[in-house]
Amino acid sequence: MARDLIGCVSRLGPQGTYAAHRASRRIARAGRVVGLVAVLALAGTAGVGDAAAAPAVDAASGRSAVAPAAAAPESLSVPVGAEPDGTAVALDVSAYPQPGGGRHPAVLLAHGFGGTKQSVAAQATELQDRGYVVVTWTARGFGKSGGRIHLDDPKFEVADARALVDLAAKRPDVQLDSPGDPRVGVMGASYGGALALLLAGTDPRVDGVVGAITWNDLSQAFFPQAAVTGPSSTPAGRAPVATPGPFKQDWASNFFLGALTPPGATPTSPAAPSTSSPNTALGAESSGAPVGSTPNAAFGGKGGAGAAACGRFDPTICRLFVETARTGVPSEQLLALLQAHSPKAVANRITAPTLLVQGMADSLFGLDQSDATARALAARGTPVAVRWSDGGHDGPSSRDQEEQDASYAWLDHWVKDGAKAGSPLPTAGFVYATASDKRNQPADLWSLPAYPGLSTPTSDPAAESTRALPLATEGGVAIRPPGGQPAAMTAVPGLAALGSTLSTYQLAALPGQSVALDTEPVKQAMTVVGSPTIRLSVTSDQPSVTLFASLWRVAGGQATLPHALVAPIQVRVTPGQATPVTVSLPPATYPMPAGSTWRVLLSTTEASFTNDRTPASVSVEATSGLEVPVADAEPVAGATRGLDTEDGVALAAIVALLLAGVGTALVRRRRRTHERPRPDLADTPLVVEHLVKTYSDGHRAVDDVSWRAEKGQVVGLLGPNGAGKTTTMRMVMGLIRPDSGTTHILGRPVSAGAPVLRRVGALIEGPGFLPHLTGRQNLEAYWAATGQDPAEAHFDEALDVAALGGALDRPVKSYSHGMKQRLGIAQAMLGLPELLILDEPTNGLDPPQIAAMRPILRRYAETGRTVVVSSHLLAEVELTCTHVVVMHAGRVVTAGRVADLVDSSDTTVLDLADGADTERLAARLAERTGITDVRVDTDTRLVVVADLARDAVVRTAVDVGLPVVGVSSRRHLEEVFLGVINSAATANGASAHADSGGSLIERLRQVRSR
Repeated sequence: MARDLIGCVSRLGPQGTYAAHRASRRIARAGRVVGLVAVLALAGTAGVGDAAAAPAVDAASGRSAVAPAAAAPESLSVPVGAEPDGTAVALDVSAYPQPGGGRHPAVLLAHGFGGTKQSVAAQATELQDRGYVVVTWTARGFGKSGGRIHLDDPKFEVADARALVDLAAKRPDVQLDSPGDPRVGVMGASYGGALALLLAGTDPRVDGVVGAITWNDLSQAFFPQAAVTGPSSTPAGRAPVATPGPFKQDWASNFFLGALTPPGATPTSPAAPSTSSPNTALGAESSGAPVGSTPNAAFGGKGGAGAAACGRFDPTICRLFVETARTGVPSEQLLALLQAHSPKAVANRITAPTLLVQGMADSLFGLDQSDATARALAARGTPVAVRWSDGGHDGPSSRDQEEQDASYAWLDHWVKDGAKAGSPLPTAGFVYATASDKRNQPADLWSLPAYPGLSTPTSDPAAESTRALPLATEGGVAIRPPGGQPAAMTAVPGLAALGSTLSTYQLAALPGQSVALDTEPVKQAMTVVGSPTIRLSVTSDQPSVTLFASLWRVAGGQATLPHALVAPIQVRVTPGQATPVTVSLPPATYPMPAGSTWRVLLSTTEASFTNDRTPASVSVEATSGLEVPVADAEPVAGATRGLDTEDGVALAAIVALLLAGVGTALVRRRRRTHERPRPDLADTPLVVEHLVKTYSDGHRAVDDVSWRAEKGQVVGLLGPNGAGKTTTMRMVMGLIRPDSGTTHILGRPVSAGAPVLRRVGALIEGPGFLPHLTGRQNLEAYWAATGQDPAEAHFDEALDVAALGGALDRPVKSYSHGMKQRLGIAQAMLGLPELLILDEPTNGLDPPQIAAMRPILRRYAETGRTVVVSSHLLAEVELTCTHVVVMHAGRVVTAGRVADLVDSSDTTVLDLADGADTERLAARLAERTGITDVRVDTDTRLVVVADLARDAVVRTAVDVGLPVVGVSSRRHLEEVFLGVINSAATANGASAHADSGGSLIERLRQVRSR
């Protein structure tokens, strides 16, 4: 689809091509953007909700319809620990006091990655209305706070939060449990959620915690590993094997791009509150990077971790991530650092009752992260409750109000009311969501008294907790392609968030790169709650196996993905030997009706991860059925349903169809390595180097073509039909991709829609216009489509070129071919581009119009611009062009100045009288000293190349008996062209000139002698 969009305007010139490609890229990006619709507005936010302020509380319900006016927040600058280099740091803090005096419990409200204290201002007001003194702050390294980003380092960000607990303890309006120990809870989502858990694990003064959509082990989040050791010793979940998984490169890039705000500046993504769920106030990490950005762009590419690339990140963190982005393999130092900055490191010291809200629409921090935290807290004896939302970093929750209410009830119980450990939980120990069986309804909510984990989600030890689904297929072979491309796109974010069930299976199951394992139809309806597992035997010809597993429902021959998640597996194997692997599939809830079939899809690549670039063959055989944990929970009372909105269904279907179409087109495209700019060519309008293009039928249209066009030149591209001229021009314009080689315009690499094409005007393979518009309207519409200032179009100069007179205001459908051609040339010259490329511009023009075109192109180049034309009218090229490039059979056979080709001091053209024995006399002349070569052009014409002066050549010719009647030093370009082509056609491989290795002058001598 994207390619067709570009192709349909390829005749409108480079500006039209550029505009179309930008549009196609926007459509392609929809595959990710649509899924983040709810959080795009939240860039920079991170609180556990950014809704409008709620009314103040009363003792019975926690809320009241009438409340006194909230006190205005106090702005503070709080000094905290210095940076490692000694730079002083102060945090930008706001305190929301309670009106009317007295002491009150406090809440520290942390924002998400890329946000500021303003990101959570609305929720701070809500908590203030509920009776809390609220402290918000902009984290170190963001907004107006000083310092650098250390990714929730206990020595920095966590120590900063402890300083804010000290601040709360000193306030006269904060309730104290003992001197220096305030009654305080901490709340945050994502980056702020990890901070809340880390603070609770390092400061025993914290009385209650709400952590949403956050991590337990940051190394496991960025290098997820779904190959597990089997059920763990606790009932809660499974432990991954020790080998790190593949690098989650897209999310890592988003983290870095979210930190490119310079110190003291406003974040690039200001807060725009939308919902109040702990699950949807995600922070800038959900949308902090332009979609389609490459990971290396965020990490500084091959040029190293410069200040611009690192933004406000700590240099050590930046360096370690840069290294990983280049290699795809984490260093031990990076893994150790990420683990130290994780709640996992302190979870066994958390005593504050903790509510964990984690999302199933979350490809950043999955349910396995909250599961690991819950396991550690339960082992410690800490009161813990877990909620599984249908939202997350990839989409909004349909039950955000219930999640907010549960969060507030948790803080009210443990912080405001001061409940002690051992008291009943204020909410169910485990609440999970399942997709409603009615269209466009919010998720159904179910509860169990205690959180059971990923493996045995039933609170009744006597009940059946797992079931085995037998497989109908047992295995297959998958290939990992060279370079890891094309990569599968298993999870297209947005479809699940929109409630769509349209299949994206064709993007995930690339032919030859995946293995599908189908179950037998399910005999009894059940709800899977947790992580299904399957045991495999894998064999590879390489020492490393990487697979990406996903779970699909198959109905009516169509596979749909209930949750846009994949489980990465990366294990070391012995080549040629089978290795057993237990795979933990993405944890979530999967309602399985009776008769349904489920498919485990194993792919060798995944677009959002760093893929192994070494080609490999992987044989996969299932050694077990699909083991699924099941649950029989109680429905949550009072979970109201929403309205059925048909418009939402229609929108979801349309968007999903667009995504599927665009995704298919992207998968089919062959991907090329991104070419870097060439500063050394910044002043050269056009450089073509080693272009090769072979079509699907095996015809090599262009074979190792190299040439350049300098400022002030009019370059003619010459060659017979089929020489490869038009194919070369199409590659120069980015309309087709070469198999190899590069094109640089003013030092910038050319690809479809490259921004540098805005500086080029082109007419390739004839013009294309809207027939019902006039010539003038077509030019105006074309320029408007480029989005540039009409004052920069230079319409008058272009209209002079068109020379259409009164026909300019007639519909184009009434134009002759020649008139359309002139209008096309005028269109290419709009804006007076620095490089003008014209393919057969004189087609359809009569002799006076052709003659009028010569001085226009000459004058255009004389202003310092460059013109490239292809033509079969050699006489016109000789009169118009300063330089020529001659192609034959896809190769450049000679190139140089026109003057050098047709005129040189070593060449003499002799005109002879009729009746001379030209062949015999020419042979005698060739034997004379000083004569290099003699070619018989016609019976009355010789071309002589000699080391002698021209008068000596003439005397020698007369001496051997040649009847000389005329002497000239110049031949027509047509003669040179025909000689070159004839020589190339008869030489072996059609490359005698291109590969001769001689100097330009030597090749020209060879040309003239033929």
